[in-house]
Amino acid sequence: MSNCTIIMEFFLMEYSSIRELQVLHAILFLLIYIAAVMGNFLTVTAIVTDPQLHSPMYFFLSNLSLLDIGYISVTLPKYIVNSLTSNQSISLLGCAAQIFFAIFFAATEIALLVAMSYDRFVAICHPLHYGVTMTPFRCCWVAISSWLSGLIYSALHTGNMFRLPFSGSNVIHQFFCDIPHVLKVSSSEVRDTEYILLISSSTLVLFCFGFLVVSYTYIFSTVFKMPSEEGRYKALSTCSPHLIIFLLFILSAMVAFLSPLSDTSPIQNLLTSMTYAILPPFMNPIIYSLRNMKIKVALARIIKTTFFPKKFISETIKK
Repeated sequence: MSNCTIIMEFFLMEYSSIRELQVLHAILFLLIYIAAVMGNFLTVTAIVTDPQLHSPMYFFLSNLSLLDIGYISVTLPKYIVNSLTSNQSISLLGCAAQIFFAIFFAATEIALLVAMSYDRFVAICHPLHYGVTMTPFRCCWVAISSWLSGLIYSALHTGNMFRLPFSGSNVIHQFFCDIPHVLKVSSSEVRDTEYILLISSSTLVLFCFGFLVVSYTYIFSTVFKMPSEEGRYKALSTCSPHLIIFLLFILSAMVAFLSPLSDTSPIQNLLTSMTYAILPPFMNPIIYSLRNMKIKVALARIIKTTFFPKKFISETIKK
């Protein structure tokens, strides 16, 4: 423990020393953040306000959108403020909070994606049992269990990472407190314990991945056996957005874990972090709004009632 120093704050990487570029980065990421939050917020609003969307699939989707709002809010607001103020510091408590909530939202999203795949499996492969299997009580229980499992998993990792002082440099070569970069400056005892936790949890992640693969194998097998082309299209339109989101999540996770850490290439670090910290919550509402007709109709109704209330009222009276 003699080589450990008491670090009370970290310094995040500055991607440019030019003031104009710093402001440009802040504006760009602010626009991305607003678009992601608004897209997910509109999805939740559409699901809550439209009675036709009060079903298990859309219930899980609303939870997923809430997670995406939280996930992107963990990192981007702090980076935007840092870019505008030219202050790259983050307190030890702030760093711990970023890591805790990032793991929390990501782990909960994995659990929800598994629940959504099971929902589509029952709906397509066993439609007669859907109402009995996916009851409101079971859906709420699954959602609560997903959030609690993410909370416990995040607490284990964060508690381990911050239980001992940090050694070495307090400079993090990333625009937020990224786990691999923080582990580089943690003690060897913390790193060893964290690797054990990651290996143990990877078994559970592989099980979830296997469950998703098996579920969609059965789903596609059932879909392609349907005699009606319209039935096949309807079934694929309900499960393809979830599959695309799952593949996007897996791709971003692979980028996060397989990309080498760089202390000299800020652009490489930025692009890598954008892949898993920004892209999924930004793309998820776009994927669902483009591939799901019910979401499209509900979003169009919200836009009409918000921006063209008189026209919407007159159309409603005519009907």
